[in-house]
Amino acid sequence: MQRILIKDIVNKVGEEVVLFGWVDARRDHGKLIFIDLRDRTGITQVVFLPKPEELHASADKLRSEWVIKLTGKVNKRPENMINKEIETGEVEIQATGLEIINEAETPPIPISGDGYEIAEEARMKYRYLDLRRKRLQKNIRVRSKIANLIRNFLLENDFVEIETPNLTKSTPEGARDYLVPSRLQSGNFYALPQSPQQYKQLLMVAGFERYFQLARCFRDEDTRGDRQPEFTQLDLEMSFVDMEDVMSLNESLLIKIVKDLYPQKTIQQIPFPRITYKEAMGKYGTDRPDLRENKDDSNLLAFCWIIDFPFFEKTENNKWTFTHNPFSAPMEKFRGNLINKENIADILTTQYDIALNGSEIGGGSIRNNKSVELKKVFEIMGFEDEKIEKNFGHMLKAFDYGAPIHGGIAWGFDRLVAMLENEPNIREVIAFPKTGDGRDLMMDSPSQVSEEQLKELHVKITEQK
Repeated sequence: MQRILIKDIVNKVGEEVVLFGWVDARRDHGKLIFIDLRDRTGITQVVFLPKPEELHASADKLRSEWVIKLTGKVNKRPENMINKEIETGEVEIQATGLEIINEAETPPIPISGDGYEIAEEARMKYRYLDLRRKRLQKNIRVRSKIANLIRNFLLENDFVEIETPNLTKSTPEGARDYLVPSRLQSGNFYALPQSPQQYKQLLMVAGFERYFQLARCFRDEDTRGDRQPEFTQLDLEMSFVDMEDVMSLNESLLIKIVKDLYPQKTIQQIPFPRITYKEAMGKYGTDRPDLRENKDDSNLLAFCWIIDFPFFEKTENNKWTFTHNPFSAPMEKFRGNLINKENIADILTTQYDIALNGSEIGGGSIRNNKSVELKKVFEIMGFEDEKIEKNFGHMLKAFDYGAPIHGGIAWGFDRLVAMLENEPNIREVIAFPKTGDGRDLMMDSPSQVSEEQLKELHVKITEQK
C-alpha cells in the first residue's frame, strides 16, 4: 500500500491505510493506548487495542516525537467522541501495524504550543524542533504561497525572473557591507549585496525591460524585530515607465495577495491614499503613518503611498547625503537644480514608499538614467572625481551606452509576511533566522576559522585595544 496523508483519511472510512509521521502525544486509557499522529498535513488520533499483544507492546514504548510508520483501519468516531478542533476529528485510526523508524530524545523545548513564551536563545538553538510547531509550519508554508503568487503575477505581466550575484563590489550605499576576502586576488574583497540595486538597473540597460527576483540581501547593521543581517526582498525594475506605472502595478499585486490569501482581512481604502512627505511629517510626525481607523482590529490593513520626498538631507558633519537612494531621479522641475547644484534642500525626488499599519514595507523611485546627472548627485555628496570613478564608474559608463527611462521598487518581503500573519517580528516567518544580536545558535556562527584558512586568504586577526 502507498502512503496516505493524514488530511486524506476522511475520505478513506472503512479502508486500511499507511501513514507516516511523528508521535504528537501519547495517552494510556486502561488497556487502550491512544496516540496523536502528526504529518505535514494535519493530526489524527490512533487507537491500539489490547490485542494483538505484540502490537500493543510496541505501542507502549512510543513517546513524543518518535517517527513511525503506521498501518490501520479508518473508522468513524461515535458522535459523542467527535473532535471539532481538528479537520480529521470525525475519524480515528485503529492500528493494525507499527514500525518505529526513529526514536527521539525528550525535546528540550515544548513543541505543542505557540512558543512565544520560550526564550529566544532556546528556540534558535533548536530551530529544527521549533519549526515543528503548528504556528511556524503555517507561517513558512504561507510565505511560500505568497512568493508563488508574486512570481505568477509578475510572469503573467511579462517580467523576467533573473538572479543577480551575491559576490559583488563594496560601494557606499548607506549600510555597512559584509566583506568577503578573495583568495585568488590577494588583498581584495568582495562585498555581499545590500540590494541588487545596481544590477537591476544594468539589466534595464541590457534591454530586459521588466525584471524581478526574490533577492537575498545583506547588511551589517544592528538587528531588531523587523531587521536581520540577511533578509529577502521582492526586487523589481521596469523600463519606459513613470511613477504611476510602478505604483499602480505594485498596488494591484498587494491587493491580489490580500484578496486571494487573506480573505479574512480588509483593506481600509482602495485605491491606496497618497500623502506627501511634508504632509506626513506635519500631520503624523512620521513618513510611515498608521492610518487604521480602528487600531485594535488585527485584520484591518491600511496601506498608503508616501511621495514627494526630499532628495538630500544634511549629515551630522553638515554634508549632503541622499535620503533614500543616490540613483533616484529628481522630479522634472528640479532637474535644473541638480545639474547646477543649487537650492539643494528644495530638490524633490521621484521616490515613493509604501507603508502598512505604521511600517514601511517597500520603497522605490524612477532612476536617473543619464551619467552626467548621476555624477552630479555624487558631487553634491562631496565625492571627488577619483572616488566617483572608482565606486560607480561602471554605472556611469553603462548609462553612456543608451539607458532607458526606468524605475522600480523593493519590498521588505519578510516584514510584509510577518505583518500579514500578525507576527511580532520577522524571525517568526523566516525558517532559520539570526538572534537579536546576529548569531546563529543552531550552527554556532559566526565562529572562528583555522589559521590555515586565514593564511590562504592573507588575512590576519589583530587583538582589539
